[in-house]
Amino acid sequence: MPSSHPCRPLTASSLVARPLTPGDFQRFGTVLQAPPRVNAARPINAGTALRFDLVDDMQLDAAGGRAQLALFSAQARSFPLVLHEMECHQLGSQTFVPLGARRFVIVVAAAGAPPEAAALEAFVTDGQQGVTLAPGTWHHALLALDAGDFVVIERAAPVVDCMLCALPTAVEVSLAT
Repeated sequence: MPSSHPCRPLTASSLVARPLTPGDFQRFGTVLQAPPRVNAARPINAGTALRFDLVDDMQLDAAGGRAQLALFSAQARSFPLVLHEMECHQLGSQTFVPLGARRFVIVVAAAGAPPEAAALEAFVTDGQQGVTLAPGTWHHALLALDAGDFVVIERAAPVVDCMLCALPTAVEVSLAT
């Protein structure tokens, strides 16, 4: 069962999601997308495929954890959307990869103390991108723009590693126009 942690009051009430880029997201984890083909891949399978190594260590084995692969079937969300809580997984990363062209919004804040409004950032994927959240990164649950399936890789263990933070002031997330 997730544990709850009180958050400090938020001072802002709105947030606009911007396009997801590896540089803007690097403080929170890794953007999963095919990198430029120049020197980023190695041929495999007798040259019939290219391999791109995206995340070297998924960081899922802390405190007896193991990797778990799940499928989330998500409903499309309408924006603007009001958020009331954030969560984090301190002992492992969490990865979201859309199956097919599925856009989603990821709202994040840096690991550490429960986030303040000024620390929240929102990104929208292009439908071909996934993300791996670094351990401890505050984030909102999956916010699909396009209904469909997502592969989720996360840490599994007898004790659930999910801390919830209720936001005392709701934050409205909208998409750039």
